[in-house]
Parts: sequence; C-alpha cells; structure tokens
Amino acid sequence: MAIAMKGFHPLQKPVVKMNKPFISLCPEITRAHALTLMGWLEDERVTCYLSDSRDVSRSIEQAIDRSQLPILTHLFNRGGRFFMAYDRHDTPVGFVRLIKTGAQCEIVLVIGDSDKWGRNLGARTIREGMKLAFLDMRAEKLIAKIHPDNSRSLKAFLRNGFLLERETPTLKSFAMTAADYLQRLRTGRLADATGIYITEIDKARLESLIVLEEGPAVVELEHELERAIVVKPQQVARNVVTMNSRALLQLDDEELEVTLVYPEDADSSRGKHSVCSDIGAAILGYQEGDAIDWRIAERTRRIEIRKVLYQPEAAGHFHL
Repeated sequence: MAIAMKGFHPLQKPVVKMNKPFISLCPEITRAHALTLMGWLEDERVTCYLSDSRDVSRSIEQAIDRSQLPILTHLFNRGGRFFMAYDRHDTPVGFVRLIKTGAQCEIVLVIGDSDKWGRNLGARTIREGMKLAFLDMRAEKLIAKIHPDNSRSLKAFLRNGFLLERETPTLKSFAMTAADYLQRLRTGRLADATGIYITEIDKARLESLIVLEEGPAVVELEHELERAIVVKPQQVARNVVTMNSRALLQLDDEELEVTLVYPEDADSSRGKHSVCSDIGAAILGYQEGDAIDWRIAERTRRIEIRKVLYQPEAAGHFHL
C-alpha cells in the first residue's frame, strides 16, 4: 500500500470552505486509464512502498494486451473492485483497489500523480474507499497494510481513525471496524464537508427507502444520512433543503429550480428530482449559501444552494 502524495443551533450558518480536497472514485476503467496507471507504476517514487507493484504493473499490461475493447473494467475487477480516483477537475490522480474476503476488506491505494502530492488527496481518497467498503460492500472490517517507512500513508490512515492491529519489521497492519466507522460519521470526526441537517421524520422515511434502492447515489445518500445532524421538524431552519422542498440551485454556470422528492414522485422534466438521484442526494440537508462539489452524470459539478423557495416544515406542512 502506498500513498505519495463534509453544539447545534438550527439557525447557525455554516462557513463554506472551498479549499478542502475533493476526490471521487469511479468504477469504469478505460484503455486510457490503463496507460496512465502504467505510467504511474514506472515511477519508483510511487512504487517504492507498494509491495505488489510488479504484479499490478504486469496485470495491467496483460489486460491491455488481452483486449482491444475501449472499456477494461471487467478485467480490473478480477479478485476485487478497482476504482480510478478523480480530483475536482475530473483529472485521474490515483487508484483504489478493494479486496473483500469474507467479512473483511483490504484497501490498496495509490496517489500516482506526483504533481498532486502534498495536497491531502490521500486522506480524502481513504475516506471515499471507506465509504464504499462499509456502505456498499458491507465489510465488517477494513484493513490497510503499510510499509513502516511510508510515513505519508501511516499519517493518513491514523488521521482517519485506523488503529494499528499488528506489525512486523516490514509491514504495519491497520484496521477499522464498520461500527467505528459509523460512530465517527455520526460524531462528525470524518466530516469533509459542511454540516447538514435532516428532520427526524425525513430520516426515518429515508432509512426505510434505502433498504429497497441500489446504486452509487444510494450509497452517497446513506452516507449523508449517517453524518447528518437530526432535528425535530419544528426546529429545522427555514433555509434548509428538506424532503419535498423546492430550491433554486446554481449548477456550475446554470441556474436550476429543483424539487426534492421521493423516487415515486420523481419527474426530472418537471424539475422533480429523486433523493436517490445524484442531484437529490447532493442537496439534501444543505442550506442557502452552501456550495459543494458532487459527481453528477460522470463529471464533477459545483452546486450552490441559492435559495430555498419552499420548505414544508416552514409552511407547517409536516405531513409531506
């Protein structure tokens, strides 16, 4: 494993921080990605602490030679799940591999773009890997095996709450359990973004919903539900996006009016976006003035909540 490298008062206004690192993990692997990966793995600074770098490089080369298809995802997912890590500019900066064996999952992570080292992308990528391992793959424990001299990796995993489980002169094994991960989310110790608020009623309904739904946006929604500050419907600030709220958004350079609805009421042609869609999962719980980066339709978008035009709780419509 090598790394080189989101007390409560309902009217409190969060400070939007624009300089936090952003990473999204994408499962589709193209031939262009494979060539980029090979380039990274030819850099000794990248591979010096990656114990299986030769095997990884050889398997990538074999994948390219074996198939002329433009998409190689199926070849990279043999024996585990492979993801390209993108920054907020949609530039590949590294990769993550998750290998699940029984209830345990191992994470292998590399920030391969040396120009991006020192920007805290490694720690942010770890958090995205944790999200997938615990909320999508349902691992009970996540393990990282790190060379003792790889100080960047050691600090990044320790900063994210991993605990040293065992060590040898050539390897340190760190671990985190699913229970600890959820506890850290709920207490804000893994926050990478502005705090969000959700009502007790909305959370109960959405927790029942995500059991029946699937997809990347549902994983993101579950993550948001776990980290949200839960308040009574009568206490939520009037400028928070709750379920069935209508809000004016700035989506990059485009202004968009959106109503946040449950899946059965969705009709994007009329501006009604499901909470299980990319936009829906993104805006839940944020307030007027908040701005976030979010992966929508395979690219990173900047979303700003310009104004909450209607909120059921503010209107006294608690049945919605």
